[in-house]
Amino acid sequence: MSVLQPAALLLKAPRELAFEPLELAPLRPDEVRIRTLFSGVSAGTELSQYRGTNPFMNRRWDETSRLFVASAEPSWSYPVRNLGYEESGKIVEVGSAVTDVRVGQHVFGTWGHRTHHVARQDYARDRLLPADADPRIGIFSHIGAVALNGVHDAAIRMGDLVVVFGLGVPGQIVAQAARASGATVVGVDPVQARRDVALKLGADRVLDPTAGSVAERIKSETGGRGADVCIEVSGAAPALAEAIRTVAYSSRVVAMGFFQGEARGLSLGEEFHHNRIELICSQISGVSPAASHRWSKPRLWQTAVRLQHEKRLNLLPLITHTVAFAEAPALFARIDAGEPGMLQSVLTFGA
Repeated sequence: MSVLQPAALLLKAPRELAFEPLELAPLRPDEVRIRTLFSGVSAGTELSQYRGTNPFMNRRWDETSRLFVASAEPSWSYPVRNLGYEESGKIVEVGSAVTDVRVGQHVFGTWGHRTHHVARQDYARDRLLPADADPRIGIFSHIGAVALNGVHDAAIRMGDLVVVFGLGVPGQIVAQAARASGATVVGVDPVQARRDVALKLGADRVLDPTAGSVAERIKSETGGRGADVCIEVSGAAPALAEAIRTVAYSSRVVAMGFFQGEARGLSLGEEFHHNRIELICSQISGVSPAASHRWSKPRLWQTAVRLQHEKRLNLLPLITHTVAFAEAPALFARIDAGEPGMLQSVLTFGA
């Protein structure tokens, strides 16, 4: 089928993508129809669904006990119809009772890789993009919220030395947000191109972890103290292990990466034990507990967009690949294969 027609991306099985038609049903009075303009592809969560490695696809998540338990029926099964969570679009139709938004306004949100989406008017109202904004900033609302949440969990103080391990898209945003919070930021990544992007976008320094121990270098440069905060954003156990070694005595490591399977290589009887390291998991299903009375996920989403519009976060340069929606299966295969030079990939749906 032609994906110029209303359609959605469907994950039929691991590494098997297809398009299915969307029916454009009449709107209810309080609904709006959004035509997607851009949809960002996540190289983390989405790829775990694409590969079938996500724990929700292999075990059942028990909401009451908050445990993954063995079950013949995992929480998520194929086909997956909710692939994608970084969308930006334009309102093209409104219901008879809609007064808060109008046709032509741009909105951001999470509705998957699809040409159209129907939402209530309050959903659209709370996700309006500024009139003069590049609509592409909307695709960073969710991943930007993930990054801001991690920076909040890090409890950074002005003047802190913060080391960010992993300079993919979320790590790049974390590095920018940490520096905007008043920290000196050192970015760590084995890929030269990613280190170059981080330097261009404001990191104070970058280090190649394959060139020697990051922990020993940071400890040497700080008279043995270490970093005030380390933030691990790669989901690689060796990076988490080095973050634990790098941070100062009785200080905080924030683990943001989505670790797949066992985290081999963590020697918890060494620096973690003897230096009383505080290890915090930052995950977007909840906000920093200390700020939960005033921060929420909607506020994080809105803030990620506002900070871009105010030029305090510069995220559009993270877009390295832009392809038509019809090329989505090929794009996923390229990401899965680890094509060099990719940061944020974006699907486009026409003007």
